[in-house]
Amino acid sequence: MNIIVTGASGFVGQNLTQYFANKQYKMTALSLRNENWAESLEQNATALIHLAGKAHDVENTSNPNEYFHINRDLTIKLFEQFLQSNIRDFFYFSSVKAVVDTAQSIVDEYVEAKPLTPFGQSKLEAEQFLLSQTLPIGKRLFIIRPCMIHGAGNKGNLNLLYKVVEKGIPWPLASFHNQRSFLSIDNLNFLIGQMLLKDNLASGVYHFADDETLSTNELITLISKTLDKKPKLWFIPIGIIKSLVKVGDILPLPLNSERLKKLTESYVVSNKKIKQALGIEKLPVTAKLGLEKTILSFKARGTES
Repeated sequence: MNIIVTGASGFVGQNLTQYFANKQYKMTALSLRNENWAESLEQNATALIHLAGKAHDVENTSNPNEYFHINRDLTIKLFEQFLQSNIRDFFYFSSVKAVVDTAQSIVDEYVEAKPLTPFGQSKLEAEQFLLSQTLPIGKRLFIIRPCMIHGAGNKGNLNLLYKVVEKGIPWPLASFHNQRSFLSIDNLNFLIGQMLLKDNLASGVYHFADDETLSTNELITLISKTLDKKPKLWFIPIGIIKSLVKVGDILPLPLNSERLKKLTESYVVSNKKIKQALGIEKLPVTAKLGLEKTILSFKARGTES
């Protein structure tokens, strides 16, 4: 099997490339930074997995136009090349943030799309274009909306929580009660691999998430136990916390309103559609096992440094 990957140097790209290399698949990295990328696009691959994109900037310092140029316009150009090629499958990695920024209920593929940020809006507009196109016979389009992906080498809010626990800092947001979906990179790799093997899988939008959810307090407890530490949870009144983070919106502090929302909101994503489509009951890695693996990778990296 021959697979082309954009964004191969990123976290997901590196892991997918290694996963498929272990299966003896031929992997080709396509850099969209190269002005002549269209000329180097292999025409007879099995699949084109489009990972390259501009990620959400929690500091809100990016030019909004950059999101649309990279996430929408480049995707459109790439898809047009795909339509003219002999490549069978096009995987577009979007995000659950393309439809919902704050989830009041379980997020599935049928939720009404109301993205609030340039990141989500640019992803949605790319999706809308792809879905509006007529696919030639024999071609398939898969729009993947993952929730928060984690694994060895991962950065972001999970790494921030790890550092809080590692340094023995009490978790001051324990008064916020939530449930969140996570996605282990191992489960992501597995799902993409199964989709490639299932010849009769229907084109469409598919949400990726682990089978179980965890609260942030449960995650803090899991990190603590993995590090052989006693969980330190501080139940400070929510009103006081919300007043304090307003300072972080002005000054460069570790906690601002955007990060507070990411750390404390509930965000549950359904993976029911993709599992039914693939005929699987459970993903190979549980949410806790996957998170433990990621946490241990942080610990190992800290020991080496």
